[in-house]
Amino acid sequence: MGIRTGQEYLDSIKVRNKVEIYVMGKEVKDVTTNPFLKPAVLAFKATFDSAWDEDTKDLARVWSPFINEEVNRFNHIHRSPEDLAAKVKLLRKISHKVGACFQRCVGYDALNTLYIITELMAQHGKTEPKEKFIEYLKTVQKKDLALAGAMTDAKGVRTLKPHEQPNKNAYVRITEVTKDGIYVSGAKANITGVAAAEEIVALPTRAMGPEDQDYAVSFSIPTDTEGIKIIVGRQLNDARRLEGGEIDALPYFYNHEGLVIFDNVFVPMERVFLMRDWQYTSQLVEIFSAYHRQGYGGCKAGLGDVIIGATYNLAKQIGVEKASHVQDKINEEIFLTETMYAAGIAASLNGIEVCPGCWWVNPMQANVTKHLVTRFPSQIAQLAIDIAGGILGTAPSEWDLKNPKIKELLAKYLQGVEGYTAEDRIRMIRLLENVALGVAFQIESVHGAGSPAAQRIMFSRLYNLSYAEEVAKRLAGMKSNVKFTKKVEPWKESETEKLAKESEKNTVTASGGK
Repeated sequence: MGIRTGQEYLDSIKVRNKVEIYVMGKEVKDVTTNPFLKPAVLAFKATFDSAWDEDTKDLARVWSPFINEEVNRFNHIHRSPEDLAAKVKLLRKISHKVGACFQRCVGYDALNTLYIITELMAQHGKTEPKEKFIEYLKTVQKKDLALAGAMTDAKGVRTLKPHEQPNKNAYVRITEVTKDGIYVSGAKANITGVAAAEEIVALPTRAMGPEDQDYAVSFSIPTDTEGIKIIVGRQLNDARRLEGGEIDALPYFYNHEGLVIFDNVFVPMERVFLMRDWQYTSQLVEIFSAYHRQGYGGCKAGLGDVIIGATYNLAKQIGVEKASHVQDKINEEIFLTETMYAAGIAASLNGIEVCPGCWWVNPMQANVTKHLVTRFPSQIAQLAIDIAGGILGTAPSEWDLKNPKIKELLAKYLQGVEGYTAEDRIRMIRLLENVALGVAFQIESVHGAGSPAAQRIMFSRLYNLSYAEEVAKRLAGMKSNVKFTKKVEPWKESETEKLAKESEKNTVTASGGK
């Protein structure tokens, strides 16, 4: 099959018998019809529709050498820098149709991370994880499965390592190993789109030592599995979804996050990709985080476009779109949006082939991309608030617009320029409110793919200060030990690149080369 339609995806998640999903304290059986989750399901569906829509299918469809047919890009393994850039472009484009996070990227990045890490493990002599992962990848691609990547653990006491936690399940851990599989317990927090996904791909959330080996686990499991419990989190104005309206109630697309509890869940051995392999957790986290940070240059730029359009329209509705200060603010929004996008494209086109057929993003530029995203969305939103006015936070409800006693008064006093109605203004206000002030553009931009401090740590690890100092000393006429090479940037090798070089040496030695 390879590529499914959006409707086929909806049909596949309609009936579930084992997983427990809770929204506002009540268990949900059908996520496709539940008013709280339906906007998130529709956002997920858009990723499937992108493979069929004329304007996106060239980006969303790509040939897979693993099953020798086309697959949806969200289940694709990057084969070149152009592939990496196509990811960023597709994310920006789908954002224009959804206006929210479409929740499939974490699973996409998890697939590519496991492809690289299991290949590097194989080059170090441990071939079984790669063999199992490739078989799983083929299944995912053939069935076009919707994946949720689960990386962030509940973490408990942040100053303690996993094995030091008073709650031993603060991080997901292996509790038992049998000949057929493993049992895992623990929780993953803030997992994007998990209630709408068909499979959960779990990854370790941090570098670990030998004492943490039970926590060094990666696996995949169907969402509809005995022992999995999902508690969907609250978001801005989310109760409006239960009102049943067409403006305030968010009847279109949105995203959700959930706490996923693994309550002694059995995972078949063929779906276990890391089992106590703590030695590879540092590189795995580095690979995944860079992939995910690169992607933010696409989706957040796409949401920036939506905000720019809404801001401009609201300025037109009240007749100020030609005012110089308004034009300056919109131009600043454009600059901030395009800077995020440019960084994501740079991280892609300067990608690194860490093993044959393993294309990873440029780690420095991926971290720069995400750090821009931690800052710029709040600035873009502030500019939008400035132009939209206080009504962004105080607008009447759609029920006021529909009340026969006051609707004519609202039509009179909320209208600005002729040609736009009060309803037009409320609709655009609600869109701007949901996008600019929502989780996907504000909180997720700061904390998704790692909080700002995580990128700063990577800057210090990757930037060669000593080299830059020696360059400066030479130019200042001081004694300098600088040694110029063909490498342009003053960057160090990442942990992943170091492991790849070791793997290459092992391969050459094993083959009898010099």
